Amino acid sequence: MSTSLVPAVPKHTPTFRSCFPARLNSASSHGTSTSKEAKWQHIHPTKYVPLYKAALKGDWAAAMEFLESDPGAVRVPITEAHETALHIAAGARRVEFVEEMVKWMHPYDLALKNKYDNTALYFAAAAGITQIAKLMVTKNPSLPVIRGCKRMLPLNISALLGHRDMVRYLYSVTDETVLTEDDKIALLIATITTDLFDVALLLLMKYPSLATARDGNEETALHALARKPSAFASGCRFGLWQRFIYSCDPVKVSNITIDEKDLKVCRGFLAPAVQSLNRLLWKTLKSVVPSIVLVHETKVMNIQAVEVVKVIWNEILLLKGWQISAILTEPSRPLFTAVELGIVEFISVLVQSYPDLIWKVDDESRSIFHTAVAYRHEKIFNLIYNIGALKDLIASYVDSNDNNMLHLAANLAPSSRLNTISGAALQMQREYQWFKEVEKIVLPQYTEMKNSDGRTPAMMFIEEHANLVKEGEKWMKDTASSCMVVATLIATVVFAAAFTVPGGDNNNNGTPIFIKDKSFMVFAISDALALFTSATSVLMFLSILTSRYAEEDFAHSLPKRMIIGLATLFVSIATMMIAFSATLSIVLQDRLAWVAIPIATVACVPVTVFAFLQFPLFIDMIRSTYGFGIFNRSPKPMLY
Repeated sequence: MSTSLVPAVPKHTPTFRSCFPARLNSASSHGTSTSKEAKWQHIHPTKYVPLYKAALKGDWAAAMEFLESDPGAVRVPITEAHETALHIAAGARRVEFVEEMVKWMHPYDLALKNKYDNTALYFAAAAGITQIAKLMVTKNPSLPVIRGCKRMLPLNISALLGHRDMVRYLYSVTDETVLTEDDKIALLIATITTDLFDVALLLLMKYPSLATARDGNEETALHALARKPSAFASGCRFGLWQRFIYSCDPVKVSNITIDEKDLKVCRGFLAPAVQSLNRLLWKTLKSVVPSIVLVHETKVMNIQAVEVVKVIWNEILLLKGWQISAILTEPSRPLFTAVELGIVEFISVLVQSYPDLIWKVDDESRSIFHTAVAYRHEKIFNLIYNIGALKDLIASYVDSNDNNMLHLAANLAPSSRLNTISGAALQMQREYQWFKEVEKIVLPQYTEMKNSDGRTPAMMFIEEHANLVKEGEKWMKDTASSCMVVATLIATVVFAAAFTVPGGDNNNNGTPIFIKDKSFMVFAISDALALFTSATSVLMFLSILTSRYAEEDFAHSLPKRMIIGLATLFVSIATMMIAFSATLSIVLQDRLAWVAIPIATVACVPVTVFAFLQFPLFIDMIRSTYGFGIFNRSPKPMLY
């Protein structure tokens, strides 16, 4: 019997799965201690089951009853992995149990290790419960420097698992003279991997040499940062409301500092005169709207991540040229890794301080801008407009397969980028926009240039996007068909309503009885509008069904028709419900006049439902067709 504390291992970090007991782990593969095995062989396996269960459940009353009959059980290994009851309780996060258990133990009992060389503090560090760690360290201050499996300190294991509070505490109680260079760089990369950038900044300030140090995988902290798009603003996926909060949050780069004593992030806001008031305002907002807290913490993390990049890069720039080149190429290329993942903040920091990076190419002879085109990261591609006339030289680069930049734009975008756009038609539109944008900056003769496969960019675009065109056509036709059915029904209903007016008409001259009533005029106008707009909607959707569906049609022609069709359909639904409400108001006004308000309220339901379901698509289509677009040709200069 053993605990099953097997933490999830982040990628690109030293694996420590074998450092914790699990049924799938083979004891023979971990170099077990002969003396511990011999001791275990003389212990009856079931004798300590009650104590084991009590520790696992946190039942101190049951444990105390057992210990009163066998006080020595506090230091006896009670599992096959040689864990004591303290190991089990710490791994199970039983704070009260640990608190009482520690009182029964001698300080050296807390230093007992299991067969993987892990102390109970190591388990507490992995579990992330700071209170448990404090109880143990108070009893035995030497625990933080006792190494566990794979020679890792409790501090390192807590960092690898992203336990911020635990890292802060263990760092404050760990003797820094014990930390080797390997410990420090492993800790730095672990904090970056698990988004503990405040700790990373502290480490870099105290040990600047860590910026250029390499870990066991020969990677630097820069390599780890290049794989962290989620740590930067460009990698965050926020909705409209969250983006608004993000832009309004007054966190600034200059106002974020690190308190070395307890690793607390100190966040300043605006001018000192309004600092207190501003903090009070945001504190109030956070309590009222919890989502603000998440957005605020994300923004703080984003700013800290950029600061970490700056600190690391400034240290790297102090090296000699060949050393900088080695970091940028071995064992991988962090510059191009960041481009592939779209981390524009990372690229901007590096290029601003070292402009020569714009000329660097990867293993396929592609510049950062060629790679940005291939992976469809418009924010990085837009940086090409920051370098003035140099863009013409870079745009003339050809890769190892004789592909120019337009060939790369002609390739189908990675699915991870396509899936960020709703609907195959809008995906095709975005692809066509990319192709035309790149076409504007390459040399004119490059539009007809053939690659090593003998294909021109136009040929590649048609071939690579053939399936997407079919999917876009199906998406457009399915959407148009569904909407046209609704528009046709509305047109039929409102046309019939025009000849069966509410209240009837005068038999002598056919004039509607309520023609002088204001509600009747509302009915007449709304019914007419519903008929005209629904008929227009039908015609627009019909034109979509009969379109030729060429690649360029997805740029403006088809989206324009869909926009008009959806807009007129929405208006027709709204005016039809107004006509319906007006009709009921006319019929019931003498006896049930009060019913007008609930009728109007209920009439808003279908309009609201339609808006909720279709407006996101409608807005996306307007924005992608008539908006400012994703390409910015006149940004601020970056290199001069």
